[in-house]
Amino acid sequence: MNVDITNRNAEIEKLIVNTINKALQAVHHQFIESGWMSLKDGAKYAGVSYNTFIKFRVMGLKVCEVDGVKRVSRKEIDSFLERHSF
Repeated sequence: MNVDITNRNAEIEKLIVNTINKALQAVHHQFIESGWMSLKDGAKYAGVSYNTFIKFRVMGLKVCEVDGVKRVSRKEIDSFLERHSF
């Protein structure tokens, strides 16, 4: 009997974890498609490390900051990379 309960609990836990992961991925995808993302996500989008992305700010990458929350637009990243391409 205990084995059945343990297996059922494991199945329920797995279902909950999978559901939460799917929901988080959907929200993350929706947020990135909105055009604005965190600096960490911006670095991933640009394909560079976070430290390199911070250097991009020094080089002129525009970042929006409201009440200490920093966001960067996908369009700004694309434009910045285009301006610095050769």
